[in-house]
Amino acid sequence: MNTTSNPMGDELLFEVRDGIARVTFNRPQARNALTFAMYERLADICAEVDASPTVRVMLLTGSGDKAFAAGTDISQFRAFETPEDALAYEARIDRVLSALERCRVPTIAAIAGACTGGGAGIAAVCDLRIGAANAKFGFPIARTLGNCLSMANYARLSALIGPARVKDLIFTARLIEAEEAKAIGLLGEVVPDTADLLPRAEDLARTVAAHAPLTLRATKEALRRLQAGASTGSGAGVDAGEDLILMCYMSEDFREGMDAFLNKRLPHWKGT
Repeated sequence: MNTTSNPMGDELLFEVRDGIARVTFNRPQARNALTFAMYERLADICAEVDASPTVRVMLLTGSGDKAFAAGTDISQFRAFETPEDALAYEARIDRVLSALERCRVPTIAAIAGACTGGGAGIAAVCDLRIGAANAKFGFPIARTLGNCLSMANYARLSALIGPARVKDLIFTARLIEAEEAKAIGLLGEVVPDTADLLPRAEDLARTVAAHAPLTLRATKEALRRLQAGASTGSGAGVDAGEDLILMCYMSEDFREGMDAFLNKRLPHWKGT
């Protein structure tokens, strides 16, 4: 099933082809800086993907080779006047990142160039991240706007790279390059040339899309719950994953997997 849905025009492109949902931040003239409308559209796309049984994986990238997404478009902040404006903005970011984090399917970020601020936040909540050699990560807010992240986003980053590295990124306001990003866990893989980035990301997406959807969903949700429990101090009880175990073991896919293995054939996964 191949579909294209771009109700907000050309600033954020979305299509589904061969089970892979593709999201492209498409403001290359602004280094793909995100408008509030783009954030909202990303949340809507997550809902569309969750409702579509044909989508197996979602791939996010930026248009061109200069940026994945260079944060929020600063012009969006000009109307900020009240405490409610600040709280509402961070609440919006949390809501959008939570939608991406909870998305039913695995998510892959293919990153070339600048990946900063809100763009780095989006990449950080994706399940897998591939970068070109020119990728640069950072949260340079201490030398730009003088704002801060929400507690939820500090927790996400801390879980991914550790509190000491979060402090390093924020306090120095530096942008780290691809190899360092790989070394600290912000990237899983670096490709040497930007021309190789999307083909490699597409290849990874096809590999993931070919695997058992319920296994991937259970793994993603289990780790999300563990992270949420760690950030709140509540922990995850031994029975916190029983629904995930039953989702997999009681599924048609589990029976299909057994039959395929015993008969030495490839399984045909349905996600049910």
